[in-house]
Amino acid sequence: MSKVPFKEKIGFSLGEYSSSIVWQTLMYFLPIFYTDTFGLTAGAVATMFFVVRIFDAFTDPVMGMISDRTNTRWGKYRPFILWLALPFGAGAVLMFTTPELAGSAKLVYAYITYSVMMVIYTAIMIPYNSLIGVISPNPDERTAVSSYKFVFAYAAGFSVQLLLMPLVAKLGAGNDAKGYQMAMLIFASISVVFLLISFASVRERVKTKKEQQSKIREDLSDLIKNRPWVILFALSLVTLIYVAIRSADIAYYFKYVLDKEQESGKFMAIGTAFVLLGVMPTKWLSAKIGKRNLYIICMAVITVSSLVFYVARPNQMWLIYTAQIIFSFASGPTMPLLWSMLADSADYSEWKNNRRATGLVYSAATFAQKAGFSLGGAIVMVIISMYGFVANQVQTELAITGIKLSLSVVPAAVSFLGIILLFFYPLNDKKVKEIEQELIERKNLEKIKQ
Repeated sequence: MSKVPFKEKIGFSLGEYSSSIVWQTLMYFLPIFYTDTFGLTAGAVATMFFVVRIFDAFTDPVMGMISDRTNTRWGKYRPFILWLALPFGAGAVLMFTTPELAGSAKLVYAYITYSVMMVIYTAIMIPYNSLIGVISPNPDERTAVSSYKFVFAYAAGFSVQLLLMPLVAKLGAGNDAKGYQMAMLIFASISVVFLLISFASVRERVKTKKEQQSKIREDLSDLIKNRPWVILFALSLVTLIYVAIRSADIAYYFKYVLDKEQESGKFMAIGTAFVLLGVMPTKWLSAKIGKRNLYIICMAVITVSSLVFYVARPNQMWLIYTAQIIFSFASGPTMPLLWSMLADSADYSEWKNNRRATGLVYSAATFAQKAGFSLGGAIVMVIISMYGFVANQVQTELAITGIKLSLSVVPAAVSFLGIILLFFYPLNDKKVKEIEQELIERKNLEKIKQ
C-alpha cells in the first residue's frame, strides 16, 4: 500500500513536533542564553559552535550507516525513536541548565552538554527522518508526508516563540537561569511523550532487498556519485545556515536595535504563522510548476525580503513586519520540498546502483541541520563580536551595524547561493516518476521470480 493513512501522517509528524520544540529553542534562544544568561562571551560561543561541529561531522554518516544496517521486529529506523526519546529530553534540559561553576569549568560544562545533545540528536533524528524515504514508495505521498511534518515543525516553533520567554519570566521570577531550565523541562517532557507516540504510529513500507549486503565503502561511493544528493547536501547546508543566522540574530535585533525585547516572540510567531500558510499549498504548487522551480522562486523572494532589514529604521515597524511576512510565506515550501527531494535522491541511488541506503542519504539533511545551526550561530557570534558587541550593555553604532548585517545582508548572500545550486539539480518531476515506475516494475519482477 503506497497511500499513507491520515492518522499515521499525524503520528509521524508528532515526532517532528517533539524534535522541533527542542530544536527551535536551540536555534532562536541558545546563543542569547549563552551570552546573556549563562555568561559566555560571543567569541567563546562562536568557537564552541565551530569546534563541536568538526567533531559532529563524523557522527552523521556513521549513524546513517548504522540505521541502514539495523534490523529489528520494529524495522530499521523506528526503534531508535523508542530507545533515545528519554535521553533526548534529558540532554535538552541539561543544556539549558546553568551550573554553579566558575571560569573554565563553566565553559567545559557548556561544551560537554552541547556536544552530547548534538550526538543524541543525530542518533534519533537520522533514523526518524529516514522514515520519509520508506513510509511510502510514492513520491507524491512523500511530499504530502513532508508537508505534514513541517506543519508540525513550524507549529512547534510557534509554541516556542510565544511561550518560552513568558515561561522563563514566570518560572524564573527574576532568575532567568532557573526560568530557562524549568521551561525546557516542560518542553522536553512533551517531546518525550510525542516521540513515543510517533514510534507507535509509523510503519516502514519500502523494504531493503534481503540479499543486499553492501559494504560501507560501496554505500559511500554510491553517495558521492549521486549527483542529485550532492547538490541537495549543499543546498541543505546553505538553507539551514541562512535560517540559523537569521534565527540567532532576531533576539539581539529586538533587544539591542529596536529596544523591544519582549516583542521578539510575537515577531517570530507571526513569521511562523505565515510559514505554516506557505507550507499548505506546497504539494499543489510543486505539481503545477515542479519542485525545483518552486524552490528557486521561494529562494529568490527570501533573498530580496532579507535585505529590507538592513534599511528599515526602528520606527518603521510596519516595514519590518511586512518583510517578515513575505520572507516567512516564501520559506514555507522550502523544507517540505527539500525532504521530498532527498527521498527522490534515495530512489535515484537505488535505481542507478540497485542498492538502497536511505539512512545514509538522510544523514546529509541531519548533518546540514546541525551544521547550519552551529555555523549559522557561530557566524552571528563572530560578526557581532567583531563589531564590538558586549552583552547587557547599550551597544555602539558599530555593534548595531553588526547585528543588522546578521539579519539582512549576510543571510541574503547565503540564500542566493542556494538559487545557484538549484540550477544544477538534475531530477525533474518527470524523471522522478519514471524512476518510481521502474523501481516498482523491478520489485514486481523479483516477486514473480521468487
